[in-house]
Amino acid sequence: MNVITNSVVQVLLSLLPEKVNIPLHIPEFEGNEKLYVNQCIDSNFVSYLGEFVNHFETMLSEFTGARRVLATVNGTSALHACLKIVGVAPGDEVLLPSLTFIATANAVSYCGAVPHFVDVEEKTLGVDPFKLADHLEAIAATDNEGCIDKETGARIHAIVPVHTFGHPADIDPLLEVCRRYGVKVVEDAAESLGSYYKGRHTGTFGHVAALSFNGNKIITTGGGGAIMCNDEDLADLAKHITTTAKVPHRWEYRHDMVGFNYRLPALNAAMGCAQMERLPDFLARKRRLAEHYQEAFEGLEGLRFFKEPEFAISNYWLNALVLDKPDMGLRDEVLEATNNAGFMTRPVWTLLHRLPMFRDCPKMDLSTSESLEARIINIPSSAYLGNP
Repeated sequence: MNVITNSVVQVLLSLLPEKVNIPLHIPEFEGNEKLYVNQCIDSNFVSYLGEFVNHFETMLSEFTGARRVLATVNGTSALHACLKIVGVAPGDEVLLPSLTFIATANAVSYCGAVPHFVDVEEKTLGVDPFKLADHLEAIAATDNEGCIDKETGARIHAIVPVHTFGHPADIDPLLEVCRRYGVKVVEDAAESLGSYYKGRHTGTFGHVAALSFNGNKIITTGGGGAIMCNDEDLADLAKHITTTAKVPHRWEYRHDMVGFNYRLPALNAAMGCAQMERLPDFLARKRRLAEHYQEAFEGLEGLRFFKEPEFAISNYWLNALVLDKPDMGLRDEVLEATNNAGFMTRPVWTLLHRLPMFRDCPKMDLSTSESLEARIINIPSSAYLGNP
């Protein structure tokens, strides 16, 4: 066994309270979840109408600072709706990192648009704004239609920066590049509830943003997601199209555009209200766990614990080790040894431009993403591991 592999296993054995079958990330239901779900059942309002949906959206708005938040059935539906309301149309290109979960690219495809893959930077794992600027200078032109890819002739309509593992991307220089080229910004904040860039919550910088409350996220509603928006007109449109585009009327069913049945049921929202009450505690314990990891892995040769960028406060949703050098063999050896020892670990997602359905999509140089793919190892990150 490689010395790096042995070191990782030994650190996990010494640090974590249990020695076998520790999952990567699991939810906790020790608050008012059952109480609120039962209250929701008793109210008979278990679909998208009811006070629990309204209350959940208000709690999210107050916590994040977003003017409007609209709860949806999952994070992918939220992202799809976000792209639709900023005008992404069939044939458009949408910039997004190749290093992200497939839902980011799927949402683009649902619009009939084409993913255009861009590289990330090592310090954030998010889109590299400076490398993107060089790429657009080389391949893009602007006219009264916006930003045009000179190589494909397609309009580059939007970009989807991802706050990977909860670590904020470097948003300010990215926004400047997008303003220069007239590119809409749709933040994928699925993993970053409770994360801040220069004191401001992620998902509040772009035109619109998406959250996720899947079972493995920092809070969960079972499934679930949300649209975050500071523009009232965009928020109204988002609410309309995610509620089947039904025109309000006391009894008639009229629909004025193609819409989607994307609103979050009240049963899920009831659970979300209870989870939001516990979010500050989840964040505190996850930060404590990250600090323990950082101290334990400090000084080990050949790898490092990934820390939040200096301009950010991360929720440390999913902790990661990063090997110093790309080495798929070593990465996989660490994964096998840690899983054999009872600790669920995983590699980062297969880069999207390698997948068969996206192989022919436009892309820039992705050397940093390709390097990180062979170096990242996610380690157990549940909040309970940071208990005092």
